[in-house]
Amino acid sequence: MVFNSHIGVLAFPFGTHAAPLLTLVRSLAASAPGFQFSFFNSATSNGTIFNERVSESCENIRVYDVWDGTPEDRVFSGSHFEAVGLFLKAAPGNFEKVIEEAEREIGLKICCLISDAFLWFACDLAEKRGVPWVPFWTAASCSLSAHIYTDEILKAVGSKGIAETAEQEQTLSFIPGLERVHFTDLPPEIFLDKNPSPLAITINNMVENLPKSTAIVLNSFEEIDPIITNDLKSKFHHFLNIGPSILLYPTPPTPDDKTGCLSWLENQNRPKSVVYISFGTVITPPANELVALAEALETCQVPFLWSLNNQAQKSLPEGFLDRTNNKLGKIVPWAPQSRVLAHRNVGAFVTHCGWNSILESISSCVTMICRPFFGDQKLNSRMVEDSWKIGVKVKDGIFTKSETIEALNCVMWSGAGNVMRENVYQLNEKARNAVGFEGSSTKNFEKLLEIINAPN
Repeated sequence: MVFNSHIGVLAFPFGTHAAPLLTLVRSLAASAPGFQFSFFNSATSNGTIFNERVSESCENIRVYDVWDGTPEDRVFSGSHFEAVGLFLKAAPGNFEKVIEEAEREIGLKICCLISDAFLWFACDLAEKRGVPWVPFWTAASCSLSAHIYTDEILKAVGSKGIAETAEQEQTLSFIPGLERVHFTDLPPEIFLDKNPSPLAITINNMVENLPKSTAIVLNSFEEIDPIITNDLKSKFHHFLNIGPSILLYPTPPTPDDKTGCLSWLENQNRPKSVVYISFGTVITPPANELVALAEALETCQVPFLWSLNNQAQKSLPEGFLDRTNNKLGKIVPWAPQSRVLAHRNVGAFVTHCGWNSILESISSCVTMICRPFFGDQKLNSRMVEDSWKIGVKVKDGIFTKSETIEALNCVMWSGAGNVMRENVYQLNEKARNAVGFEGSSTKNFEKLLEIINAPN
């Protein structure tokens, strides 16, 4: 097939960044069959998000491996955050090398660069080529807004410091749509002088460069935060919410024969009676919190399905597995999360509050109990509890037995829990309308197609 345009896509290969970007690219590729998309990502991440079925369905997406920064003479064995540092240190040279390789192989110069928003240097690469730069923000609009207002936040903290500001429980009353957010909810990367990590430096560089973008794209929908949406629309050339992608492109059914999660859920006899627990792929709660959560579940006698790796299962209370497994609950090392949340018998989601998990929860009308860990998760949990009112955060963001019991009682059986369920149903309806035929996300996606199709 002869292609008339070549789009370069730069992925950030950590956490759940690359997969949503691939979902965006697959939808663009399906809508623009005359375009060739080159997807630049680390070999490890590519191996995770691409499988035979995905590769066969994307004839106009070509995959390239980018060096992840690990020295060739060693196998990386450090932490997630060390891996991020190595990767960012290798950039942008690692990307420039494969971009040139892709242009030679395909015989077309890249006419547009789409990147994870963290990869701010894509702005410079696009400027050198005289082509549009379209960053993709993989989190919520509320966290993007917090980063955009970094200077104002630092001025508000001033000489008092974050500790005194936190003591006074001050909120971000000066940021549209974030009036209920506390300073202590903010991502630590905003306070660069206290947290000069490679990721914090990268995000601050991103904030400086985003105004140069042609359009900013989010896997979200305008109606979840209309005040934030309108404010950010006033700051950028195009601010395009095009999701939730899970409602447009549901996860293909995955075999459940190894874990039996769905068959176990089928055997539960009451709708909305099961608590699903998962904290993503990066972080596991400390042992004392795992114990507190387990004891709370057993005390409340609430049916549960818990995705917990085998190593962490060793921290559970003595005899807990024998007393509960396949009776009161089921513990598995991995669960097909989107299918689990969509099951009629799941009534609450105990989550780290990553953005993808929140979208999956909203898309399945499931309320949340939040235990945030890092990054934007504290801010997300504040929005879940105080702005969207579709869940609660465990007190002080830490599992204790008594506080976890209180959270379970509130979400599962109280009048307040009924209100949360009604709120999440309403938000779900807004999300479905957004991706509908005349919805805001549908129109924004059409605008994105225009932008990447425009002559340079």
